[in-house]
Amino acid sequence: MKVLITGAAGFLGGYLVEELLNHGYEVVGLDNYSKYGKVNRSYGDHPGYRFVEGDAKDVSLLKELLADCDQFIALAAIIGGIPLFHEYAYDLLAENERIIASGLDAAVRAHKNRKLKRIIVISSSMVFESASVFPTPEGEQLRCPPPQSTYGFQKLACEYFAKGAREQYGLPYTIIRPFNLIGIGEKRARVDKEVISGNIKLAMSHVVPDLVQKVLKGQNPLHILGDGSQIRCLTYAGDAAQGVRLAMESDRAVNEDFNISTAETITILELARLIWRRIRGDEPFRYVCDKPYQYDVKKRIPSVEKAKRVLGFEATTGLEVALDEVIPWVRKEIEAGGI
Repeated sequence: MKVLITGAAGFLGGYLVEELLNHGYEVVGLDNYSKYGKVNRSYGDHPGYRFVEGDAKDVSLLKELLADCDQFIALAAIIGGIPLFHEYAYDLLAENERIIASGLDAAVRAHKNRKLKRIIVISSSMVFESASVFPTPEGEQLRCPPPQSTYGFQKLACEYFAKGAREQYGLPYTIIRPFNLIGIGEKRARVDKEVISGNIKLAMSHVVPDLVQKVLKGQNPLHILGDGSQIRCLTYAGDAAQGVRLAMESDRAVNEDFNISTAETITILELARLIWRRIRGDEPFRYVCDKPYQYDVKKRIPSVEKAKRVLGFEATTGLEVALDEVIPWVRKEIEAGGI
């Protein structure tokens, strides 16, 4: 089976390409290197992998690449941490709309030509930004108020794009919502605007690499966003990649949506203490609270029952195991000037 992945050079893309290659798939990866610049991957010379440098908004290119693909994983998007939601509120909305529309335009054509079986749309936990039901099940995005951030709103729109293509053109889809992914590969993005937390310039990505780099760089007291009571489910990206693959392989996942996440919860303050202890041992933990951003959601707790029941998916990599991978990688990137 042959699979096209847009956004293949990004954070989740790296894990996803490796997951599919390890399970015998032929993979075509498309990316324009707009986020991190050119990156080298361990599987770059794998005989089952072909990388194409190009724009996920280029419908003609997408049609060409999809001509002999069985599945299409639409991963490409402008994505980042909470500061990005504020600094690029319009660009996130406008550019990501163009990307998803282009992908679905090409997918509709490929499906009509009877080769493409399905599109896998990677959405986000931010569609549940305004949810008040926890754990939050699939379908709650249709009942709770719409997301307040343009990023969350656009990710919800992606889901409607997929449903619209199904209703009008018969294109099968599966929607995947990863929750707070952690792993390696998040460098300082090219679009970054300087964001300072205490005396440290943030990588402007996600909470784990930013906390790790601040502790590694000796920040004391440690600056955390808000009061630290925010609740997250930190999911190892390798587990999420497995969840995407299982959904792609399952006929029961056609025209369905899935939360892909660990069920384990942790507060940001607990996370900060854990990272501090892993890096600085018994040195007394001191912290200060920075003013939170507007869209810093207090709770993100998904229901994972549907993914387990339908896909047989369960995240198995614990947070401390994931940190064993993340901390040395961030240390190396600091030394190399990547963060």
